[in-house]
Amino acid sequence: MPLSARSRPGTASRWNSLADGAAGEPHRRFADMSTAGLDEAGRELLRGSIRRMLDRIAPLENVARWNRDDCIPRDYISDLADLGLCMAAVPAQFGGTGPDHRVIALAIEELSSRSPALASLLIQNAIYGSMNLLASGSAEQQARLLPDLAAGRLLFAYGLSEPNVGSDLASVETRAERRGSRIVVNGTKRWCSGADICDFIVTLVRTGPIEARRANLSILLIPSTSDGITISAMATMGMRGIKTCEVTFDDVVVPVENVLGGPPCWDRGWQQLVGPALEAEKIQVPAMGIGIARSAIDEAWSYAQTRRQFGVPICAHQSIRHALVDAKMKLLACRAMLDRALSAISENRDSAVETSMAKLFVAETACEIVLSCQRILGAYGYAEGFQMERLVRDVLVLPIWGGSSAIQRNNLASLLGLPRA
Repeated sequence: MPLSARSRPGTASRWNSLADGAAGEPHRRFADMSTAGLDEAGRELLRGSIRRMLDRIAPLENVARWNRDDCIPRDYISDLADLGLCMAAVPAQFGGTGPDHRVIALAIEELSSRSPALASLLIQNAIYGSMNLLASGSAEQQARLLPDLAAGRLLFAYGLSEPNVGSDLASVETRAERRGSRIVVNGTKRWCSGADICDFIVTLVRTGPIEARRANLSILLIPSTSDGITISAMATMGMRGIKTCEVTFDDVVVPVENVLGGPPCWDRGWQQLVGPALEAEKIQVPAMGIGIARSAIDEAWSYAQTRRQFGVPICAHQSIRHALVDAKMKLLACRAMLDRALSAISENRDSAVETSMAKLFVAETACEIVLSCQRILGAYGYAEGFQMERLVRDVLVLPIWGGSSAIQRNNLASLLGLPRA
């Protein structure tokens, strides 16, 4: 069965199959591939361009509809591509301008400040797609897929967690069996955001006895339209617009060329999973958290100056003034933490500590900021009509996404050399 993209106008036939290619290098360094990048002035110009685009395609009434319907048209990825955002994750030889992690983080922040659903479209393209292929894809996979990712014509979804498996990915139960030149997949993935609109599901599968854990895991690129796939939406309280999905594989057949990195990377899924793509993935949550927290501060800041109680604007009351100042201060600390992580990645240094700290600190601090801002709005922060009630629902998942806070603390203790006994 060929590796194919979802059919749509403009989809090139070259997406429809992957020929044999050399195995990918599972621990490539992104910095070694970067041939271009924006300086600070260029990033600020890009920030302004993104904001003008958001005013055009994402007025608040659109955002409210996407949230209410839990649906955003995937065609908006074209608007992001038109600004060059998809190109920022792809090297020049494949039609991109990067990889530039600072540009990707900036874009995720700006998009999240208006609509996390728009940011999720970029994440599905640039991080789940391009960054994974750069880190672990075969030369053939990169040549065939990266140009279309750079052009905004492909979206990927992650199929990692399962009904019985969350953080302990070495215990996945979805099974893959090699039968000659084919692979047959059976099992269920959960919390697979955007599976219903993606082209490929990056799927972690078990290839042998569960007792071997990390030694017999592989990652497959499974076309979302493959026979035997059932995708169903799961209702969630927040982060609506990109559906959270459960994906069931019932004798789904893909060619061995669909192993991430090519056939030689069979049983090398764990090394790929914990490679540099993981560090790139961890920056998405803090970038998103900063965007959401910034919007909460903006709304509370404005409300505090227009809402009057006891004859004065509520921003004249000391408790409100202190809360607003604390929120601004915490947001600045979040920026500093993310900037440190981005510097480590961009400078080709080991970044596991910095990215885990950024993910942990910003996710939890963003929650503190948004909940504090909600209290400034009082009852209006709990009712529809302001953005705040949606921002609260959206931010609460960040300490869970991308490795929970407890997992980050465990990992950091180990990375920092804290003994267990």
